[in-house]
Amino acid sequence: MHIVIAGNIGSGKTTLTGMLAKHYGWEARYEAVTNNPYLEDYYKDIARWSFNLEVFFLKERFKDVMQIAQADHSVVQDRSIMEGVYVFTAGNHDMGNLSDRDYETYISLFEQMMDVVKQPDLMVYLRASVPHLVANIQKRGRDYEQSMKIDYLTELNERYEDFVMNKYKGPKIIIDKDELDFLNNPKDFIKITNAIDARLFGLFG
Repeated sequence: MHIVIAGNIGSGKTTLTGMLAKHYGWEARYEAVTNNPYLEDYYKDIARWSFNLEVFFLKERFKDVMQIAQADHSVVQDRSIMEGVYVFTAGNHDMGNLSDRDYETYISLFEQMMDVVKQPDLMVYLRASVPHLVANIQKRGRDYEQSMKIDYLTELNERYEDFVMNKYKGPKIIIDKDELDFLNNPKDFIKITNAIDARLFGLFG
């Protein structure tokens, strides 16, 4: 079984991925952030490094989904290959950070990959307001994220809504993160696991 945790930067994807893995006994598969050789340069000069960054992420996500497809156990994944494309790469292109030529090359590569990629069994989308995202980003204190602009996070939020509500056709659960503290409040975490159980196993329905 393949479960994906989707959401904007600072929405709590990584935290929830680890908690669900522990709760269900699933393998946690995290996004390549700390070992991405382009990320710090990207936040310093987005237009210059967008194509490099996006291709690296696409390569890593494709490798992950192929390994997940071959696994003999359940995996919960921090961010999907699809949101990387439809939210972040499309956003960089529309904001002028990725040329038409580079974007067309990227999308062509992505479409070829999708010919062999299976949809996740469930997507859990963490919907969070921009103030909530900013507070979490400041709290975790990654240097390269501190200069992130409010307008950028707002744009990403709008793209996430469009992706989840209009473009993604697979099974999904939407969690309003502003109202929950699943890390520190067990009752909030149980609300999420109950929703997952209902979709995956037909419980509590």
